Amino acid sequence: MAEERYARTIGTLTAEEMGTLSQKRVFVAGCGGLGGYAVEMLSRAGVLHISVADGDVFSRSNLNRQLLCTEATIGASKAACAAVRAGEINPAVQVRVHPAYINEENAEGLLRDHDAVIDALDNVPSRLLLERCAETLDIPLIHGAVREWFAQIAVIMPGDRILAKLYGEAAAATPSVPPFTPALCAALQVSETIKLLCGRDSPAKRRLLIFDLLDYSVNNIM
Repeated sequence: MAEERYARTIGTLTAEEMGTLSQKRVFVAGCGGLGGYAVEMLSRAGVLHISVADGDVFSRSNLNRQLLCTEATIGASKAACAAVRAGEINPAVQVRVHPAYINEENAEGLLRDHDAVIDALDNVPSRLLLERCAETLDIPLIHGAVREWFAQIAVIMPGDRILAKLYGEAAAATPSVPPFTPALCAALQVSETIKLLCGRDSPAKRRLLIFDLLDYSVNNIM
């Protein structure tokens, strides 16, 4: 019944591109606000090989914005819940679950053999590590971050080092995040990921774009 499952996707993507997506491997770093939505969309889009990593568990403060957080999942592993959700959407999706934070010791091993990495992390040091590791392994990194009414994305090709230029080594304070900006940001990240995996070009490559949901402006920072 695969034809019926993807009937409404064909047209946006070709049948050949759908076949390509089914063979690609995507790593999602973080399974909270951005990552939960990313896993949801990747599973529905036909990406059948997904790896997820997150050492955190859901808390009540996540209920306002994290798709996988419900009253029933409070205290549960975010990474494990992402795998369960993917299976509910499509049993053909194979999810590798890593209930651990990304660090200097495990990053390279976790990211190796993937075709794209989605940055759904929530702190600057881990993002910078992810960028360095993706560059070492020659894997494109699709960055996303949210704060209040703003969502930012960047398609970072190996060698761009956009996050290193943007953040340096500075750490950011915990931001206010409403329910809607993670959904928008993750949608942009997944659309860019699918373009990359299908071999399509994107104007977001090597750029940092900031979307303002208050006035609908888009700023190009780099």
